[in-house]
Amino acid sequence: MSRIHLLPDALINQIAAGEVVERPASLVKELLENALDAGARAVAVTLEQGGVRRVRVQDDGHGIAREELALAVMRHATSKLSRAEDLERIATMGFRGEALAAIASVCRLTITSRAQGREHAWRFDAVSGELAPAALEAGTVIDCADLYYNTPARRKFLKSESTEYAHCEEALRRVALSRPEVAFALSHNARNVLHLKPGTPEERLSALMGEAFIERSRIVETEAGPARLFGRVIEPRHADQSRPPQYWFVNGRFVRDRMLTQALRQAYADVLHGSRQPAFALFLTIDPALVDVNVHPAKIEVRFRDSQAVFRFVLDAVRRALAPSRAVLESTDIDGEVPPAAASASPPPRQPDLPYHAARGAAGSRTLTHPAASPFVPAGSRLHDAAAEAAYLAFARSALAPMQEANGSSVGERREKEALEIPAPLAADDTLAPPPLGYALAQLHGIYLLAQNAAGLVLVDIHAAHERILYEQLKEAWDRTPSVQRLLVPLVLTVDAREYASWEEHRETLERLGFDLGALGPEQLAVRSAPSLLVQGTLEPLVRALLHELSEMPQSLAAESFRDKILATMACHGAVRAHRPLTIPEMNALLRAMERTERSDQCNHGRPTWVQLSLTELDRLFLRGR
Repeated sequence: MSRIHLLPDALINQIAAGEVVERPASLVKELLENALDAGARAVAVTLEQGGVRRVRVQDDGHGIAREELALAVMRHATSKLSRAEDLERIATMGFRGEALAAIASVCRLTITSRAQGREHAWRFDAVSGELAPAALEAGTVIDCADLYYNTPARRKFLKSESTEYAHCEEALRRVALSRPEVAFALSHNARNVLHLKPGTPEERLSALMGEAFIERSRIVETEAGPARLFGRVIEPRHADQSRPPQYWFVNGRFVRDRMLTQALRQAYADVLHGSRQPAFALFLTIDPALVDVNVHPAKIEVRFRDSQAVFRFVLDAVRRALAPSRAVLESTDIDGEVPPAAASASPPPRQPDLPYHAARGAAGSRTLTHPAASPFVPAGSRLHDAAAEAAYLAFARSALAPMQEANGSSVGERREKEALEIPAPLAADDTLAPPPLGYALAQLHGIYLLAQNAAGLVLVDIHAAHERILYEQLKEAWDRTPSVQRLLVPLVLTVDAREYASWEEHRETLERLGFDLGALGPEQLAVRSAPSLLVQGTLEPLVRALLHELSEMPQSLAAESFRDKILATMACHGAVRAHRPLTIPEMNALLRAMERTERSDQCNHGRPTWVQLSLTELDRLFLRGR
């Protein structure tokens, strides 16, 4: 090895270029960000041969003064930072002062710029260092020709022209999505490809992601303390298995962040089916002092000062956007007002699920304590509709097959008696709009419910719908003391060693779920009480499924991280099974409960719970009007 020595500037710039300039799309990204920082209102990008032959970016910003042109291509020369304290509150897209120096080291770079108030423009050649007068009305033109002309080995790693162009176009789309007030134009090989006029965020989303995305997505808009989240997320039923467009922006900067991705994934956890992926475009604005963008030279990664608070804020915002039932949303009239029936069925705004912690008092009673207030948690009240809960409980009592028969009454007599407790459907009244899901007509093969609403025919998967209702009710009960009912005769289970060990390890979790289990011996457990929502069901397979789920997770994680998985198992076993006949009042009770239940459009596994067939679709099936 040679002695330690300083590297020449040219080699230093080429090393930095390896981090900043990966491909032509990197040039597009860096130059667009510089244009936006210069106050541009219109930007035009010209590409040749996928950007390998030429990348030219022209803007109408405030320009660069003649005496600063040569300085602009030097390392760590920037107009955006002056003190170390400025790194704590970065509000510009660029700030490192490395981009132009790195670009100039791997291509033939020329800068033509006319600063505001100057008589004419100047052109600077970064290869020769020549500075000469030029003609330009306003702004700056940066021309990057022959990428990697002086490092041919790196050019071999580039892909085909079409692939490199696709990356360049995607880089422009990302920047254009974040700045809808700026006009963008893109041409490739002398062909105009894209022209975006200034407009609203909604118009820019429609132009770049398509009108279908706007029609099939829901608006996310939440503000709390120093953070605001807005944008759109696809409805779960329209998610697909391909690679949909997914965009995260933090303070106008496109980022890839695992924490934000995980928050969105968790928000969709129990509404997506199989391997489907959601499309979304979400914009998070936050106090620059609370986020660090000085993480990577490409400026595509960020760190948050309070990542857990941001995670909860994003999770709750997306969950609330996905929560309202599609039936209630689609019942909104043209003027944007909710009809009376739909308004009564729509739940009031719900406070996001917050991490409550159980604490035992001196007498052994369990109370719920709220965590420290966070500036990211919006104010609100939890959903609690006594009438809806009463109607649902009445339905659940009659819909679930009884585990035991009491006082010698038959199953039919008991169902008939309990059916009388269920509120009858409202009488037809032409002055009132019908409920969103209408009124029940019949049951098909004991599996599907047929109902009539204002739009036409509604088909409901009874088990899937009831499973979602139970699941949401169990999640509500988890945050407060669950309603528990003692069994008249304890249920005795013969268990194996693994199930017995699972009960011993997770006894407190089972108690919080509402189950009281005791040991009768090394191979027997007695179920003394169960949640009121599930006590009428077949408890044995449910308890065994819970013991199996709990045996696969650590005790410390069972109560929080695996809550939804545990409750989903309970809901699945407690829901109405196929071929269970329901009365008309029971079916109407199910429809009303669906209208009052969040995320009732999908079951816990992401399958749809109901579909709408309009009169137009039915007429088409029978060739009416032809």
